[in-house]
Amino acid sequence: MLKYLSFITLIMVVFIITTIAAVTPLVDSNMSLEEALKDSKAPKNILDSQCIVSVKYISFDGKLHQGQLIVNIAVKADIEEIFKIILKAKFPISKVIPIVKYDWLDEVSMDDDNTSAFNFRFVANTTRLSNHARGKAIDINPYENPAVYSDGKISPNGAKYNVSKPGTIKANSFIVKEFLKRGWRWGGNFTSLKDYQHFDKE
Repeated sequence: MLKYLSFITLIMVVFIITTIAAVTPLVDSNMSLEEALKDSKAPKNILDSQCIVSVKYISFDGKLHQGQLIVNIAVKADIEEIFKIILKAKFPISKVIPIVKYDWLDEVSMDDDNTSAFNFRFVANTTRLSNHARGKAIDINPYENPAVYSDGKISPNGAKYNVSKPGTIKANSFIVKEFLKRGWRWGGNFTSLKDYQHFDKE
């Protein structure tokens, strides 16, 4: 009888450990706000308006991951709500890591297919501050959802926009609908270029 109970106990322990492992996310980023904003060139008033948001998502390996976004406090609730919907839908997200890991270089972050938000920088090829500079923009899966310029240039280099590919954002995507109904814009609706990865809010 004791042997039988010990076997049952062992089975239960294995089941509990397996269950915990299945729901414990792989941590892609675990920074403090101070670490995530280190060496940013943003002025103090902008830095003071940022917060860190932990999000969970299914990555392309099919496993649950946890990452972080730096966003403006004003859009924190939107981002939290939308990422809960993304997780529920099991829409794959490559990774979500504050761009400080990439030395604040947008191109390097995009090349790594990293989803990011705050980055004190200008709009590409202009001297105008991006909405990313205020923490009110996010780029999702840049490699699956590149920026396609009118001259044919694609960013990041080597990326292709293929709507049949997992992780791609399409015009009728639930992600687009969720952002739009909260007052955001989608870069796929821009006329001067198609920035499929990009969402922003004024």
